[in-house]
Amino acid sequence: MARHGEAVEYQVGAHTVRVSNPDKVYFPERGITKRQVVEYYLAVADPLLLAIGDRPTTLKRFVDGVAGEPFYAKRLPKGAPEWVATARVTFPSGRTADQVCPTEPAVLAWAANLGTLDFHPWPVRSADTDHPDELRIDVDPPDTAGYADAVHVAGVVREVLADAGLTGYPKTSGGRGVHVLVRIRPDWDFVDVRHAVIALGREVERRTPDRATIAWWKEERGGRVFLDYNQAARDRTVASAWSVRGTPRATVSMPLTWAELAEADPDDFDVLTVPGLLAERGNPHEGIDGEAFGIGELLEWYARDQRDHGLGDLPYPPDHPKMAGEPRRVQPSRARPE
Repeated sequence: MARHGEAVEYQVGAHTVRVSNPDKVYFPERGITKRQVVEYYLAVADPLLLAIGDRPTTLKRFVDGVAGEPFYAKRLPKGAPEWVATARVTFPSGRTADQVCPTEPAVLAWAANLGTLDFHPWPVRSADTDHPDELRIDVDPPDTAGYADAVHVAGVVREVLADAGLTGYPKTSGGRGVHVLVRIRPDWDFVDVRHAVIALGREVERRTPDRATIAWWKEERGGRVFLDYNQAARDRTVASAWSVRGTPRATVSMPLTWAELAEADPDDFDVLTVPGLLAERGNPHEGIDGEAFGIGELLEWYARDQRDHGLGDLPYPPDHPKMAGEPRRVQPSRARPE
């Protein structure tokens, strides 16, 4: 096996983190190395821990950089230091796993040494992994649309959240999409939170029907921006704020204010630029933990749509067991009459 520089050590708080092959190129288009990724994560450790600290977290690992095939590490990797905390989660199958639960900057550097680019936290805290404390709206444009389309729909999401008494915090996905995060009280389970996102998505679709959809099947979306309600299902995650994405440019999922969102170019936020922006502008999501909201209004909308319009649940992801009230999980063009 070729070596890419002598191993280096970083003293991170009380821990020494050894980084092997620090000069291995992870992003060939720009020549960005593993060392630079590790140092990026040390530079943004404080706001990143605000986003993922004390959350069970899936590691998206690119051990050969973006030129190789990534994989999701949903369990604590073998050989992890004893100071890497874990939290136990239950998957839709009923099986459990102990996942990495970042609590300090050294964990971020250790994970980066394993080839982790994206951190995918569950929307729960370690003390209660069955009740989300974060509602996430994934605004996902199709190939025929772009970032401006996602920003438009995200603006409608903001309006609908406000009408339901909630405040959302936007970030770029690291690509053409937008994620909106809302801190909520952990009083509801995954099914409730997913229903709340469905209700919100339906209202967004009503307000901008030519631009947004919650249709699960691509053949029904008609080139519109998809509000991926199934990102609220158990074991579904999105890359966290400050996560490096597996793009040729080494882009970052960048937290922004609503005023910044429309003027931003997602390509401007990458491993090389974001630490300076953080030092200059601070963390736009600094206040996200200041208030936790209820989702009762959104759940009332869900019940209203069911009662008045006959709109029930929507299909779950294919790897989930059949859920109560779920419609047939079959593509409409292939469905046979019942």
